[in-house]
Amino acid sequence: MRQIALSTTASYQALETHALEAEDWLLRDLFAIDPARFPAFTVDAAGLFLDYSKNRLDARTLELLADLARERGVEDQRDAMFAGERINLSEHRAVLHTALRAPREPALMVDGQDVSADVHGVLERMRVFTDAVRAGIWLGHSGKPITDIVNIGIGGSDLGPKMVCLALRQYAHPRLKLHFVSNVDGHDLDAALGKVHPETTLFIIASKTFTTTETMMNAQSARAWFLERAGADALAKHFVAVSTNTEAIKTFGIDPANMFPFWDWVGGRYSVWSAIGLSVMLAVGHGYFSDLLAGAHALDLHFKEAPLEKNMPVLLAMIGFWNRQFLGCPSLSIAPYHQDLNRFPAYLQQLDMESNGKCVTKGGQPVDTLTCPVIWGDCGTNGQHAYFQLLHQGTDVTPIDFIAALRPGHEMGHHHAALLANCFAQSEAFMRGKTTAEVKQDLQGQGLTEAQITDLAPHKTFPGNRPSNTILMEYLTPYTLGALIALYEHKTFVQGVIWDVNSFDQWGVELGKVLAKKIEAELNGDAQPAQHDSSTNGLIAMAKAAV
Repeated sequence: MRQIALSTTASYQALETHALEAEDWLLRDLFAIDPARFPAFTVDAAGLFLDYSKNRLDARTLELLADLARERGVEDQRDAMFAGERINLSEHRAVLHTALRAPREPALMVDGQDVSADVHGVLERMRVFTDAVRAGIWLGHSGKPITDIVNIGIGGSDLGPKMVCLALRQYAHPRLKLHFVSNVDGHDLDAALGKVHPETTLFIIASKTFTTTETMMNAQSARAWFLERAGADALAKHFVAVSTNTEAIKTFGIDPANMFPFWDWVGGRYSVWSAIGLSVMLAVGHGYFSDLLAGAHALDLHFKEAPLEKNMPVLLAMIGFWNRQFLGCPSLSIAPYHQDLNRFPAYLQQLDMESNGKCVTKGGQPVDTLTCPVIWGDCGTNGQHAYFQLLHQGTDVTPIDFIAALRPGHEMGHHHAALLANCFAQSEAFMRGKTTAEVKQDLQGQGLTEAQITDLAPHKTFPGNRPSNTILMEYLTPYTLGALIALYEHKTFVQGVIWDVNSFDQWGVELGKVLAKKIEAELNGDAQPAQHDSSTNGLIAMAKAAV
């Protein structure tokens, strides 16, 4: 059913009026007025704790945001997704990444097919294979066990497994080293091949159709590298595929028995739970991979069952919508205070911006409000010594999601105390800021003259009133990581429903690829140069002259 324009809904207009009241709110004052603000504006689920009290909102704001979520059909769309309805309208597909982490029972039937049985059948095949590699039973062509795994994919076939393997490095098999290749830039593959030996390396080619341009170019180059060092009959011992194109993988030289399928209702950026996670299972084993799935499933249940007012992904989504639409915040910074989550901001970039970076509704009409903010960030405390200057005193207001584990996975406790101190201090500093009067008082205490104080005070004043969320877990484990990923998946889904965009297609990825194929043929001399603009023609000429 076609949605009416977002800005014309009663709940949106009520929020618009309310936002005029909120313009002059100061977070300092909101905390001073309500000593119970922290417990009132927190929620926990699936091993995660969300503190959203440092956002410029009150109880009335949250009521109005919940009204909007209901008016836009968040609950109905959520239920349709979990039921396997074809909510990816432009591709006529179901959206069932949640089924990838659900228990075997009860069965989920979609178009007469038992999806649960299919999922658990593939998981069992993955378990058998990964157990053999990890135990040293699966041997390379010269009889040596595998020591290195090279995952070749791009987009979700790279970002998801790479992020998870890095995040769970403490759970990884000590013999196996993971390498990830995604960029069509040959430097990426060259760097990986320089670290491995053909006798002990396993390549995973992750491409559903086995036609993805960048992935297949890297796969063919890896294959050529291998065949220069081993016979063609050895290939099947060193290459496996995550794909559904049996004929293509046979032509490549991969044994179909070593093909691990997934389904068209699994979007790339939601696929780490599927056979795309084969590298993850190889790294951490079936047991910890199951824990990853269990954490995500626990968050799924919370998302399905919790009322909107206490629903963690709904709250995160609606607060993000409030900051984007009514407080004019053009971007969101992700700040994990955990080094093992160093690829999590990049993972969320794809998840959020590829999903909701849209300007037309599901019905093909222009969206009449702002949509997805720019997602960016890095680990704390590194970011503090880089771009936090802009976040504190820049002209744009950028909300921040702080993410931290209360307990470390190491024994250097003083390091962790310093890390958490920085995390909590930064969220407080963004909220409170520092007034000119407070700055002058500090400078007077340092014995500066009035002239010096007058000159220096503007530079040391911080406006504050900058929103943030803090997400905590006790430890970073496979379970809590699964819940964390699912939290942001569902947040993205909810915001897509509010904007009425299809969060599960990505046509914007395709245009540049189509043009690139034409220009590549021109660069290789396989086609006559087309008439591009003068800039593109000039760049092509320079590249051809450099060959």
